Amino acid sequence: MTEDRPETSHERSAGRPWDESYQDGPAPWDLGRPQPAIAELAAEGAFRGTVLDAGCGTGENALHLAATGLSIVGIDVAETAVAQAKEKARVRGLAAEFSVGDAFRLSTLDRIFDTVLDCGLFHTFDARERRTYVASLASVTEPGARLHVLCFRDEGSDSGPHPVTQAELEAPFRDDNGWRIETLRDSRIVARFAPEGLPAWLVTVRRVDPS
Repeated sequence: MTEDRPETSHERSAGRPWDESYQDGPAPWDLGRPQPAIAELAAEGAFRGTVLDAGCGTGENALHLAATGLSIVGIDVAETAVAQAKEKARVRGLAAEFSVGDAFRLSTLDRIFDTVLDCGLFHTFDARERRTYVASLASVTEPGARLHVLCFRDEGSDSGPHPVTQAELEAPFRDDNGWRIETLRDSRIVARFAPEGLPAWLVTVRRVDPS
């Protein structure tokens, strides 16, 4: 499904495909547990219905949500990460579905989701890719669905890789494009190299009828 996909801007700048990030031990963002901000969202009841985790990595966020009883599907272009996520689900006895998939081609899933999680994916795309990605998200959601995005925030020298300005974050999500930002707040993304976390945006976007 992903063999013929073009390289993303992140892969071009890194000089290697996403899958290689998981082949030599844990990736820098792979904590072996869910991101604290995502666990807090879950505790607030922010996820409902059938959930898509776009860019699920080795599945920790998705498995955390599955443990609460939610129906969840995780997709990632990294075959190694997806294999690890499947094994974690098997070992933990959790009914989470994982598959190799392209976030730019979500329509191939032939599914509709009530909630979408994007933890650390949005900020890896350039402006053109973000527009393509948001259109892809629209193909698997209907008005009333919600998208939660956790991405690096631009904040001086403390910014993480690929920091996003507020304007860049808001640009693809417009009423006339079928989206409306409901909440936007400061948060943190924890990484193996930053146990205290790095500045992040946590945004909730609702799917609406295009105006």
